[in-house]
Amino acid sequence: MSVPRTGAQALVDSLLAHGADTGFGVPGESYLQVLDALHDVADRFRLVTCRQEGGAAYMAEAWGKLTGRPGICFVTRGPGATNASIGVHTAFQDSTPMILFVGQIARSATDREAFQEVDYRQMFGPLAKWVAQIEDAKRIPEYVSRAFYTATSGRPGPVVLALPEDMLDDACTEPPTPAWQRIAASPSAAAMEELRQRLQAAKNPIVIAGGGGWDATACADLQRFAEHWTLPVACAFRHQDLFDNAHPLYAGDVGLGIRPSLAARVRAADLVIAIGPRLGEATTSGYTLFDIPRPRQTLVHVQPGADELGRVYAADLPILSGMREFCAAAAAMPGNTAPTWADDTRTAHQEWSGWNTPPSDSAPEGPPSMNTLMALLRNRLPADAIVTNGAGNYSIWVHRYLQWRQFATQLGPTNGSMGYGVPAAIAAAVRHPERTVFAFAGDGCFLMNGQEMATAVRERARIRVIVVDNGMYGTIRMHQEKYFPGRVFGSSLGQPDFAMLARAYGAWGERVERNAMLESTLDQMMAVEGPALMHLLVDPELITPTATITQLRKASSETLSRS
Repeated sequence: MSVPRTGAQALVDSLLAHGADTGFGVPGESYLQVLDALHDVADRFRLVTCRQEGGAAYMAEAWGKLTGRPGICFVTRGPGATNASIGVHTAFQDSTPMILFVGQIARSATDREAFQEVDYRQMFGPLAKWVAQIEDAKRIPEYVSRAFYTATSGRPGPVVLALPEDMLDDACTEPPTPAWQRIAASPSAAAMEELRQRLQAAKNPIVIAGGGGWDATACADLQRFAEHWTLPVACAFRHQDLFDNAHPLYAGDVGLGIRPSLAARVRAADLVIAIGPRLGEATTSGYTLFDIPRPRQTLVHVQPGADELGRVYAADLPILSGMREFCAAAAAMPGNTAPTWADDTRTAHQEWSGWNTPPSDSAPEGPPSMNTLMALLRNRLPADAIVTNGAGNYSIWVHRYLQWRQFATQLGPTNGSMGYGVPAAIAAAVRHPERTVFAFAGDGCFLMNGQEMATAVRERARIRVIVVDNGMYGTIRMHQEKYFPGRVFGSSLGQPDFAMLARAYGAWGERVERNAMLESTLDQMMAVEGPALMHLLVDPELITPTATITQLRKASSETLSRS
């Protein structure tokens, strides 16, 4: 016999029934009933209270990346929902399972432009897989179940459910549905046989792995598949943790700032096996690695979402499959341990190894060097360390010079969203308190969600934050110098004392102004028990690992003068 309870209690019961045990949010009067219901299950559901809805949504998105289960986020109506939209957009473009619950106005006030009223179906329609408003409390179990299945099936992504505040007081006698189960397509035997035949006929194939829906098992099977055929494996933008970077078959990352020789290798390949990535703008170098709609290369495109197959590129062999299912089938497929491309595969890894080695810096009294920092971290980070970052030119050093050895150790927004690193690190530390968690942020990036350092202190999240401060929005400055050399406008910033700010929040903070200080300060930071922040005042002239501002400006000026 069902027990009568409020809609809010039914919502919480449904979350627990589907295995949710952690959520992130900012409290609001529009869902006070849910907060009250969560009070009764505080021993089974941990709510991480954040300082801004954008940070909360990022934490939920990072949780989805780490676990493969929907990250849960609660926000209030209007401003709360609009703040959280940045995390929904990230989850959509990053193919991350996530459910955002938004408190909503009372149903009786709809269409009066009531206080903070927004139609979330319209607002989130282009940003989410499914958006709905629960009008009847009796349907809460149904809606929550559908949300879990929608967020995780096919190409994973975000779901938004609006909760009218008066509905949360209504009675619900319907029990929760059974816990969601993973649903994924499997490749057909005919498709796998065609793939085998194409591999047998290939001369210079390459694999590109990326997208959502991966787990450690799929990554292990991908490695076995590659080993059976001695295939070079590249990883899509910010998915470098899908393949052990130290493995002799690893060829590098196909993303922003791609190694020129790897870009040439992809263009020259006669067979590209894209396992998981959408082949979006960042992964295809602005849609230049492959011709649209029919690539020059033979393209095998494996995707968990049917809508992605044929969306931009007409693949020679489109395969609808989950990552786990495809990689298991590929690993079981008879291979070719002595293919004609074996030497070329070894060369690809050697090229990446040279590209991946940071140059040594010999100016101890100069500003702190990202090259020096990367070299120090390579020798100190354990294989299971989780590294997060937002957006900015500082991330070029992170992607190029660190090595990822295990699945779910790299958390970065493929939609290029700023302010992601600190919230993602907090989610990682909450999920894995036993592991080392490092967050990278630029000075512009950090101040978009740096207030969540207060959340880290309260939650005792053992995160290490490195703020790379060059006093500017570096990526924008780089593009200004490329296209409008010397005409700098709107991209300069002041330089707050971020170490002092960290200490004000209750975290450890230290300012580093000389390269000679890096090693000792890094070691101090790694020994701190709670949250810690290192503020690096880097040379603004060093805008990328390969070019200075002066060099960019000169090259651009010469190009413009010739045109």
